[in-house]
Amino acid sequence: MCDLRRPAAGGMMDLAYVCEWEKWSKSTHCPSVPLACAWSCRNLIAFTMDLRSDDQDLTRMIHILDTEHPWDLHSIPSEHREAITCLEWDQSGSRLLSADADGQIKCWSMADHLANSWESSVGSLVEGDPIVALSWLHNGVKLALHVEKSGASSFGEKFSRVKFSPSLTLFGGKPMEGWIAVTVSGLVTVSLLKPSGQVLTSTESLCRLRGRVALADIAFTGGGNIVVATADGSSASPVQFYKVCVSVVSEKCRIDTEILPSLFMRCTTDLNRKDKFPAITHLKFLARDMSEQVLLCASSQTSSIVECWSLRKEGLPVNNIFQQISPVVGDKQPTILKWRILSATNDLDRVSAVALPKLPISLTNTDLKVASDTQFYPGLGLALAFHDGSVHIVHRLSLQTMAVFYSSAAPRPVDEPAMKRPRTAGPAVHLKAMQLSWTSLALVGIDNQGKLSVLRLSPSMGHPLEVGLALRHLLFLLEYCMVTGYDWWDILLHVQPSMVQSLVEKLHEEYTRQTAALQQVLSTRILAMKASLCKLSPCTVTRVCDYHTKLFLIAISSTLKSLLRPHFLNTPDKSPGDRLTEICTKITDVDIDKVMINLKTEEFVLDMNTLQALQQLLQWVGDFVLYLLASLPNQVRHAHLGPSWGPDLVLLSWRGSQHVPGGRAVPQSGALRPPPSLSTGRDEGPASEPDEALVDECCLLPSQLLIPSLDWLPASDGLVSRLQPKQPLRLQFGRAPTLPGSAATLQLDGLARAPGQPKIDHLRRLHLGACPTEECKACTRCGCVTMLKSPNRTTAVKQWEQRWIKNCLAVEGRGPDACMTSRASEEAPAFVQLGPSLDRLHPEDRP
Repeated sequence: MCDLRRPAAGGMMDLAYVCEWEKWSKSTHCPSVPLACAWSCRNLIAFTMDLRSDDQDLTRMIHILDTEHPWDLHSIPSEHREAITCLEWDQSGSRLLSADADGQIKCWSMADHLANSWESSVGSLVEGDPIVALSWLHNGVKLALHVEKSGASSFGEKFSRVKFSPSLTLFGGKPMEGWIAVTVSGLVTVSLLKPSGQVLTSTESLCRLRGRVALADIAFTGGGNIVVATADGSSASPVQFYKVCVSVVSEKCRIDTEILPSLFMRCTTDLNRKDKFPAITHLKFLARDMSEQVLLCASSQTSSIVECWSLRKEGLPVNNIFQQISPVVGDKQPTILKWRILSATNDLDRVSAVALPKLPISLTNTDLKVASDTQFYPGLGLALAFHDGSVHIVHRLSLQTMAVFYSSAAPRPVDEPAMKRPRTAGPAVHLKAMQLSWTSLALVGIDNQGKLSVLRLSPSMGHPLEVGLALRHLLFLLEYCMVTGYDWWDILLHVQPSMVQSLVEKLHEEYTRQTAALQQVLSTRILAMKASLCKLSPCTVTRVCDYHTKLFLIAISSTLKSLLRPHFLNTPDKSPGDRLTEICTKITDVDIDKVMINLKTEEFVLDMNTLQALQQLLQWVGDFVLYLLASLPNQVRHAHLGPSWGPDLVLLSWRGSQHVPGGRAVPQSGALRPPPSLSTGRDEGPASEPDEALVDECCLLPSQLLIPSLDWLPASDGLVSRLQPKQPLRLQFGRAPTLPGSAATLQLDGLARAPGQPKIDHLRRLHLGACPTEECKACTRCGCVTMLKSPNRTTAVKQWEQRWIKNCLAVEGRGPDACMTSRASEEAPAFVQLGPSLDRLHPEDRP
């Protein structure tokens, strides 16, 4: 037995912010029964909340928010006729399933890739049969984290691809998309999404003798099968398990089921406690792709007990008579599957909600030997919420407590007599639904009053908070997000300003150890990650300009390269853009004409309409290079008081401006040659001093040319940089707060465009005026604003804008990884449409 009332030393959990509903005169938000909540890999949270009008009519609502701007709530009238019972995100975090107590399932997807615009075009129905469990079919992709190899140099050793078959495949082995659900009457229904948009739906009974299913959960096996666990709600009844196989035969969906070994909870076999916990209230597999381990919770009106079970393959003893007739040799010994209890708790307060980790850390039964050790990694703990308002983080196998959070201001002693505890006027505020983030560093909960709370979970759970240990855990999880493409907002919650410099350096060091091919895949992703980290410290905040500008220059450079075509299509040589880059690196001649002698000039001739369409981008590159070189003397001779443009930007922007002749590139001046003596990057070691001649020429540049002024960064009003002091914020849905500023945010505000000035399209570099009339969208991470519809229809502009349909600069690298094939988020949680009620262009302009 494990005692959850005795928290482990060093456990740490604290409140980040709370979001409440504004009281309306004609309608009231009330928690739905049951209350469903889901957290996506893009750090979007979906939860249910009913809207009750004065005449007591209920509207079933689904609310979706970004954790960086929780007040920016998008509410969807779901049109479900009954209470919503399940919410489930897909692996990409861009689609959401909702199911209700009438058997209706809806699939919601983003409209125009906007996080605040959702539509439902497909679904399924098992009329009149409430849905108790819901899941997307497995796509066959599983990435394992090897925490014991966190010090390895290769990402391939830390994160490996696990052999795992999809639930169903199309021709060629491509996984077929769809969902599976279990109803209260014991039916299993599967819906398949064909590439043509057609939905194939089939329904089958889990077993011949159908019974009531009060609780159910769904998991997947490596062989492509599905395992369903069910319980009728009584602890005196067995917990049943079924294997479900899905196939397509003659253009129809077919479902085959098979009964697996069942189990009775241990508390019901103890004669002293046989009737103490009459109901099973929670039934969960420990992981979506781990059907061998299950968590059970039985409860009474006032208390609960939690048990962890594991399915093992055990040898079946053979009678000596049969041994003599046919001896059993080696692997030929018959085996049988049996459920064995791993651990159980003592009597607890009544459990109100359970949240399981999503990190794919595989644990075997032998891990129980070290489960009680102080070593703890994020992802090894699950969360239990209790009716007394507390939340416990426990080891998912041993059930040992790692941390405890109390909703009250001061935790009460465990051994305090009940008669000394203050009486409350009503039931205690407690969480009714919880979800852990995808790195298990944050927890969201919805309480019985409808408030949303986000908690930080320490990466050093079970340890005294050592900076070195926390840095190793955070670095490991940042690398995991870099490989998978998952959003890393929840990791930033734990980054202190003093950690930023070390994290950026170590992250770059680990990146440079990878193969050249993998570095190329992750090149933009690591820049976006560095930029988000540097926002958190006043010592590194000016570097955000470096990374933001470098991302923009890389985007321009790749777009201009793609416009160039070789003179002969079947030439095996490098592309014109690659040859130009190579020559610019080797040749340091100040005369651009001499550089072009080494190139085939006919490959660099483009139509003037194309150049004219890209004029704003070319203009920005030229303006940026001029400003960069004019500011070089101050950066060399004085401390960085403004944007600390790295030397690598000089070389990159110089190359980018040369890709298309005819555009406004840098003037042919000696001061504008690419400086070969400068370092190629700020994080790649100490930069050498540029030659004095270059600095002198740059000093004279402002007297020879008009140096344009530039906007450093878009205005951003996110939370993460304001949560560093670890003071919980009280927010309100639908109302933008006046957030406290830190040293880092004050510097960031100084680098953004001042309030009241004309707005600008940050991706097209077009001026929108003081009051834009065009519909715009804004990035929830970096604050970039761009128009929804393009004012230009040329092919070159379409190619440029295609980059920004799903992603923004701050999240351009977050997507499916070609090397690790993790199929993470196909689009980043970047854009929300701006409306007249809440304009994120300039927070200071809001009333």
